[in-house]
Amino acid sequence: MTDRADNPHDISAVKFDSNGLVPCIVQEWDTGEVLMLAYMNEESLHKTLETGFTWFYSRSRKELWNKGGTSGHLQKVRELRYDCDGDTLLAVVEQTGVACHTGDFTCFDNRWLSSPTGERPAFLARRER
Repeated sequence: MTDRADNPHDISAVKFDSNGLVPCIVQEWDTGEVLMLAYMNEESLHKTLETGFTWFYSRSRKELWNKGGTSGHLQKVRELRYDCDGDTLLAVVEQTGVACHTGDFTCFDNRWLSSPTGERPAFLARRER
């Protein structure tokens, strides 16, 4: 096991795809709600680790972007993890404002394909009151 105290920004366990990208799931730290999915390259991952705020790589614009840098809807990183294969990241964040460009709190608001039980998760029920 790597001693992260020696190099807390060691990203050697992260496996970038053939385009130099890795998907990053973004989750609200206090509710566990999934906010969005975006992609990071090596530079945006380093900027995220260095600044404590999320930075991503825009596949359409082919440039880095700081989430909330323009809107003020910043994502302060509480934890940044990688999965068992090293090919997906999880950013646990404190979301300021909304995460989705549509104005919804998450990119997954009101977009249901199925809910076998018909029940909504407790955090959604609380937010909808």
